[in-house]
Amino acid sequence: MTEVDTERLTRVIVDFNTIFIRLPSVQRFNFSTLSVLHTLSRSGPLRLTDLLATEQLKQPALTSLVAKLEQDGLVRRRPDPADGRAILLSLTPAGQRVVRSRHTNRVAKLTQLVDQLTDAERAVLAGSIDVLARLTELAEDA
Repeated sequence: MTEVDTERLTRVIVDFNTIFIRLPSVQRFNFSTLSVLHTLSRSGPLRLTDLLATEQLKQPALTSLVAKLEQDGLVRRRPDPADGRAILLSLTPAGQRVVRSRHTNRVAKLTQLVDQLTDAERAVLAGSIDVLARLTELAEDA
């Protein structure tokens, strides 16, 4: 079995995320706002209780954040067709544009960084994409 230095891997991932999260972007939003927008983008309409399971916020804070996002026209509420008492949250077209523009901006910034790597480093990075995707799947299933 090949040994993986998980201590170093953890440090590298944290360091990369710290830099990647802060890559300059056209629009400025706090981390919690972006997290909610990206979660709704990836997972589709969700109940507030489902968002609570993924976000690092307590219910009063998340409720307040969702109200602000709704007021700003980025999120909408609608009745859950499976349970009329429940509300589903989803992105509005404006919310979808925020997520898309941030993604496009990040792709451009990351491309600039990747272009500075050697051919050998880019080959290793390309081979790592599927492994990182698999680690993400395992973490989501856990």
